[in-house]
Amino acid sequence: MVDRKENIPVAMGLLAVILFFAASSSFHVVRGSDDVDDAIFYESFDEDFDNRWIVSGKEEYNGVWKHSKSEGHDDFGLLVSEPARKYAIVKELDVPVSFKDGPVVLQFETRLQNGLECGGAYIKYLQTQESGWKPKGFDNESPYSIMFGPDRCGATNKVHFIFRHKNPKTGKHVEHHLKFPPSVPSDKLSHVYTAVLKDNDVSILIDGEEKKKGNFLSSEDFEPALIPSKTIPDPDDKKPEDWDERAKIPDPEAVKPEDWDEDAPREIIDEEAEKPEGWLDDEPEEVDDPEASKPEDWDDEEDGEWEAPKIENSKCEAAPGCGEWKRPTKSNPAYKGKWSAPYIDNPNYKGIWKPQEIPNPEYFELEKPDFEPIAAIGIEIWTMQDGILFDNVLIAKDDKVAESYRETTWKPKFNIEKEKQKAEEEAAAAIESEGIAGIQKKAFNLLYKIADIPFLSGHKQKIIEIIEKGEKQPNLTIGIIVSVVIVFVSIFFRLIFGGKKPATVEANVEKKTNTETSSKQAGGENEDNKEKEETPNPPRRRPKRDN
Repeated sequence: MVDRKENIPVAMGLLAVILFFAASSSFHVVRGSDDVDDAIFYESFDEDFDNRWIVSGKEEYNGVWKHSKSEGHDDFGLLVSEPARKYAIVKELDVPVSFKDGPVVLQFETRLQNGLECGGAYIKYLQTQESGWKPKGFDNESPYSIMFGPDRCGATNKVHFIFRHKNPKTGKHVEHHLKFPPSVPSDKLSHVYTAVLKDNDVSILIDGEEKKKGNFLSSEDFEPALIPSKTIPDPDDKKPEDWDERAKIPDPEAVKPEDWDEDAPREIIDEEAEKPEGWLDDEPEEVDDPEASKPEDWDDEEDGEWEAPKIENSKCEAAPGCGEWKRPTKSNPAYKGKWSAPYIDNPNYKGIWKPQEIPNPEYFELEKPDFEPIAAIGIEIWTMQDGILFDNVLIAKDDKVAESYRETTWKPKFNIEKEKQKAEEEAAAAIESEGIAGIQKKAFNLLYKIADIPFLSGHKQKIIEIIEKGEKQPNLTIGIIVSVVIVFVSIFFRLIFGGKKPATVEANVEKKTNTETSSKQAGGENEDNKEKEETPNPPRRRPKRDN
């Protein structure tokens, strides 16, 4: 009879998956905050992005964007549809966002539906078009104020936060990278990335949890530092020709001692050494391999005279050595090597030369960063993966607004995806557990049948004990099976061959008669052979051969 209890884990796992899909099929994502006016900009991608977002017309950006549902949801997003492509798309804001009016919160969702082995999934918050870019010409050179979001490839695995800042002294824009940014989540679930810019600080949140905080004015948080150093090495300063950087010099007054022999060798022959007793002078260290034979296709005229390969001389193993004995060498007590003068402090030492510091012409002071306004939102990436979905792009002035959007747009989807993942993992674990349990049950049933084989009757009790131990500890199943099989095979071969001396067995078979007495005698001799088989012969050294 089938034990229905054994099928419960599988059934429960499959039921969980079925219930999940039934629930998710009727699930509708709650849209953004009830008061949409709380957001400066919000893009849910509920409607097709055509005529609202502009795809770059640059030839190299040939990746196709699609308006697509997030897997398992009725919620739409902007999808990266092809792998190994460059993508670029931009959306102009109605009114540029200024950083001078208080905090700014940047937030968006991404879902790496096929993972992310190599590529970006970040957003660029662009400067005004007066800075030198056009929507149809949007590319990686288009100037931005902030770049924020996931990026992974090779050793790179981080959530970028980079801001471009104009040096008021030089007029040049410099990219400043957040040091030690958080890593990208490695799963395929929806995640929401938030950057809160408030006062002089930026906080990076992943799924509403703060992962990193930095100060824009701190050189410990951004590289390069926003505020340059006050001084720099003078590029026109040159090291004087008489500048001496040597801390130590050879003593100019030192003289080589008269008894210093530079020609004395490092090692000399040990004249006191004596040849060890038992040294085999007439035995070579290597001899021809007696088992080697000349190949049949060997041609002396083309291949030369054939020589057997060499192997170690077995006679040398027990002896202290073979061949011509030579005295060893030892260190020469008179050896001193080449003489050199000892070092003394350099009286002219001035230290390591450095150019003089001068005021840095690029140095400036400020109380807070002067960010360029955000005039557009652009996604410009290169990726080896498809299936990257962007959704719910938000710009707000209050982090409470961003939190409200997370709770109503991201969290319901994430909870559904998390439950689905959990249900799938539990179902897979249940199926795997049931499969293993079934295999174990069949294995133990087979072992019990093996124990009932007549010629194993003398070992049956021992085999039963092993099987019962395995049933109490199922993790030992494979080891138990192997043990019983070894016992089975060993006994089987002993009964068939009776040991390592088939000649004796054949002789016994020839002398065998039809009487019961003769049969017992033949069986007795087989038992003797088995005892001899259990006494191993001493190992025979296998000679080495040259290849």
